[in-house]
This record gives sequence, C-alpha cells and structure tokens, in this order.
Amino acid sequence: TQLSLFRFTAKRPFSTSHSSVDSKEMKKFQLLAHKWWDEEGEYAALHSMNDIRVPFIRDTLLSMSSNYHLGNPLSGIKILDVGCGGGLLSEPLGRLGASVTGIDPVEDNIRTADQHKSFDPVLAKRIEYKSSSLEEIVEESMETFDVIVASEVVEHVADLETFIKCCSQVLKPEGSLFITTINKTQLSYVLGIVVAEKIMGIVPEGTHEWEKFVPPEELERLLESNGFSVKTVNGMLYNPLSGSWSWMESTSLNYAVHAVKSGAWAQSHATDALPETDTQQRSGTAGTA
Repeated sequence: TQLSLFRFTAKRPFSTSHSSVDSKEMKKFQLLAHKWWDEEGEYAALHSMNDIRVPFIRDTLLSMSSNYHLGNPLSGIKILDVGCGGGLLSEPLGRLGASVTGIDPVEDNIRTADQHKSFDPVLAKRIEYKSSSLEEIVEESMETFDVIVASEVVEHVADLETFIKCCSQVLKPEGSLFITTINKTQLSYVLGIVVAEKIMGIVPEGTHEWEKFVPPEELERLLESNGFSVKTVNGMLYNPLSGSWSWMESTSLNYAVHAVKSGAWAQSHATDALPETDTQQRSGTAGTA
C-alpha cells in the first residue's frame, strides 16, 4: 500500500503547530523509503497498480470535462496526491499534464520523490513535493485543488472522518476525490495479510492492520455525510503470479472510489471550521468501469 500514515486527533484536526502523525508508524516505513522505485521490490504491486489506477483517474476526469489537450489531457488540473510516498502515482499524473502537489509526512519519502523527478525536466516543473500531513496544509490550501488522490492511504488513518473532512476543506466545489483501499472482510485478512505479508512477502510484514481496513459502505457513508456524492465504486484484484491488477465486480478485497464534492454543500458550509457530519447527499454508484 501507499505507505504514508496520518494520525489525526478530533480536538485539533486543523492545527498547523501540532503534528498528529504517529512517529512509530513513520519509523517503520522510513526504513523502506529508498526502495520506492525498485519495480521488483517491496513496492512492485504499487508500480503495477498504475496500469489501472492512472487510466481510472484520467478517463473519469476527461468524461467530466469538455476541454481536451492533445498530449497533455490533464493540463490545467491541480491534483493533491495525499501520501505520495516516493511519487509512484504523482509522476504519471504529471506526465499527463496535471500540476501535482505530493505530500507525505516521511521526509525520506519526499527526498526520494524529489530526487527521482529531478531526472525529468518536465516533471520537475509540474510536480511539487512537501513533507507534510494533510491536516498541516488545510489552512494554507482551502479549496485549492481540483482533484485529490489518496491511493492506499485510508487504511492507515486513525480518524477517517477527520481525514475526509480535511479532503473536503482543500478540494474545490465540484472537485473529485479518488480513493483506493482494502475492504474489511475475512477474505482480505487471509489474502491481504496472511498470504501477501506472511507467506508470499508481496508487501513487507506489518504493513497492514486488519482492524483499520475500511468497508466500502462505511467509506461511502462518511463521504456522503461530509458533502461528497459517491459516483463509482469498482472492485480491484491483484494477481500475484502475473503481478498485474484488473477490475472486478466484487469489492471483497481491494476497491476504488470516485466521489465529487457538492458545490451547494460547500457554499453552505464555507464559514464552518468543520463541516456538519449529518449532511446527507444522494449518491449514484456505478459498476465496474
């Protein structure tokens, strides 16, 4: 998973002077910071996930816009990559023309990402990395971004509702939020932790805590109660033998979500420090794309 971990507190979710990042979690993943770009190493599954998550983000955004820039289809779009790690998702989005800000609380991850983008002058101009948690940029980035991507991040978040609220704060009205994560099922425990971590070593042992896995129903409820309309929920399947990802109808393992922030909701809550959690929005959930 995208190994960037955010520890939120309910009392001071937007404090810029107080960090709520879990230092123990940071140390655990700091040891792997130099391995992000080893396509056959610990992050091999994330590299191959780009084969489906990048087109999912690109095609969804293009279907919502009448503007198309040949060669740079995402030109003019400001994207925030939350938990960017070494930049595995930030770079392909930048190559599509987007202006990308990648944030991660692990400084070594940001150093790795900065170094790798420096080899490409185009990416060096389009991507900016910051060693920061999401909560630390809220005040300076209110309604700044057209798109937020949080890929393989929410299963590491201590307070998911606060995380969603922070996403809403920095996203423009009618902006898009893309999330990929792991469902909380018996199957995901067996395959995601026992097989993937302990037996096959697809990801480092200790990467996941099953208790933090998020059922899609819970994620949809939190999104809708915080001003988002859920548009798509797609199941994802990783084949460890071929090292490839594919879409599937079932969301019993991994899944991807696309949600849109309501413009009317955003305006009615513009002066609130925190959005009300009981606001309900209608949602439409599509099948596999």
